[in-house]
Amino acid sequence: MKTKLVRYEIDLANPPPLTDGQKAELEALAAMPDEAIDYSDIPPLTEAFWENAVPNRFYRPTKTATTVRIDSDVLAWLRSQGRGYQTRINAILRREMLAALKNR
Repeated sequence: MKTKLVRYEIDLANPPPLTDGQKAELEALAAMPDEAIDYSDIPPLTEAFWENAVPNRFYRPTKTATTVRIDSDVLAWLRSQGRGYQTRINAILRREMLAALKNR
């Protein structure tokens, strides 16, 4: 049996208008006091949870172009390891930043 694959694209900048039912549901939710929200199916976030948490694997920090003065011998050493010396500089700085944040 063959099935036909159908793809839909949604324009996130211009979503389709809400139906009257969707508008009514949103208004009812907005009017609901916080005390009426049932959180019983959400487990509490304990310290153990945060100890085992990992960063989002899809996160990519933005890059900023800057000028940095580096000792010539340090730059020569980084470049001697092949392509990607700027990426290595960033990795070294990130490792030090994370270690400093961890030791606060």
